[in-house]
Amino acid sequence: MSPGCADAPIRKERGQREVFCGLTGIVWLHRKLQDAFFLVVGSRTCAHLLQSAAGVMIFAEPRFATAIIGERDLAGRADLDEELDRVVGRLLARRPDIKLLFLVGSCPSEVIKLDLARAAARLSRLHAPAVRVLAYSGSGIETTFTQGEDACLAALVPTLPEERRAAPPSLLVVGALADIVEDQLRRLFEGLGIAPVRFLPPRRSAEMPPVGPGTRVLLAQPWLGETMRALEERGARHLPALFPLGAEGTTAWLAAAAAAFGVPEGRFRAITEPGAERARKAVERQRPLLAGKRLFLFPDSQLEVPLARFLHGELGLVPVEVGTPYLHRAHLAPELALLPAGTPLVEGQDVDAQLDRCRTLLPDLVVCGLGLANPLEAEGFTTKWSIELVFTPIQGYDQAADLAELFARPLVRRTRLVA
Repeated sequence: MSPGCADAPIRKERGQREVFCGLTGIVWLHRKLQDAFFLVVGSRTCAHLLQSAAGVMIFAEPRFATAIIGERDLAGRADLDEELDRVVGRLLARRPDIKLLFLVGSCPSEVIKLDLARAAARLSRLHAPAVRVLAYSGSGIETTFTQGEDACLAALVPTLPEERRAAPPSLLVVGALADIVEDQLRRLFEGLGIAPVRFLPPRRSAEMPPVGPGTRVLLAQPWLGETMRALEERGARHLPALFPLGAEGTTAWLAAAAAAFGVPEGRFRAITEPGAERARKAVERQRPLLAGKRLFLFPDSQLEVPLARFLHGELGLVPVEVGTPYLHRAHLAPELALLPAGTPLVEGQDVDAQLDRCRTLLPDLVVCGLGLANPLEAEGFTTKWSIELVFTPIQGYDQAADLAELFARPLVRRTRLVA
C-alpha cells in the first residue's frame, strides 16, 4: 500500500503573505462562548476588521468590542493600565451577563509592549468571583487567522479544573464547532456508549471541562497545536485521527475514539454506517462534476491538507499543490498518508512564487484567501474562498453534502458565465 505523502518532503517558503490576522477568530468564538466577551485592545483598523467580518448585529449586542489605542496612548501621555481598568469597569457594569472576559492583543498593543497578561491577572482579582479575565494574542504578526482560536483555547487550558482522582477516562473534543454539529456528534458518541464526552470550548464558561491523565483528546480542527501541547502538559493524551470531513474522515475520527474506549466493532458499524452511507450518497452526487479536476490550494486557514484529502479521496479531484501556513506533521500524519504520492506540499508562503506556479499549472479550481480570489478570477481562474470553510459547518456526516457543494458551486458558476 502506498504511504501517500506521509514521508514526503515539504517545501518551506518565507516571503510576502496574504492572510487575515488572528482577530478574525473572534467572529466564530463569540458565537460559541455565550457568556464570554472579547475586548480587543487595538486600533481603529482592528475595529473596522471585526465589524466588516462579523457584520452589524441589529437585534442583539455583540459579544466583542475594541478598546481603541489613541494618540495619547501611543505618545505615553496616558496610563494604559488605568485606561484599561476604566474601560473594563464600564463594560462589566453595562453587561452583567459577562462571566468570562478575554483581553485580545493586537499588532498595535504588541508593538507598544502592553502587558495584557498582567492586566488580565489584575482585573481578574478585581472582578472575582463574578468574572474571570484572561488574555491572548490575536496579532497578525507572523501568524494566520485561525491561530486566534488556538491562542484563545490555549489561554483557557491552565484554568480548566483538575480531573478527579481515579475518574474514568473521558473524551474531550477540542475545537469550536457549530452547535448543530456538536449536537450531532454528541448523539453519535452516546450511541457508541462513550462517556463522559465534553467539548472545548463549551457553550458556557461554567461548563469548562476537567482535564487530567484520564482525558483522551480528539482535535476537531487542525490548527490547535498550542492548545494540544498545553493539554498534554496537563496529562491529556491525543488520539491521532483524520479530521471529521466527509464520510471517510468522520468515520476514521469516530473510530479513533471507539478504539480508545473499547467499543465493539459490531456496535461501531451499527451506529456509524447509516450516517456514513448517507454522506457517501450525498457526496457522490457532486462527483461527476468534480472528478478529475485539478486543484491548487494556497495557504490560508490550515484546513488545506484535510480538505485536499477529502476532495481527492471522496470527489476525485487531483491536487497539483497543497499549501498550508503551518504543517504539524504529527497531527496531520493520517491525512498526509491518504494524499496521492508525489503531491507537492508547501508550508508557509511566498505569494509571488506561488502565483507563478499556479499560473503555470493552470488548475481547474483554486482554493485561496479573499485577497487573491478576485485577482485570480480576473485572470480566468475559478476560485473558492477558504475563509468560507471556517465559518460554515462542514464537520460530520450530515454536513458532507454541504462541504462537497461548496466546491461544486464555483465550477457551476463558471460554466454558466461561459455559456
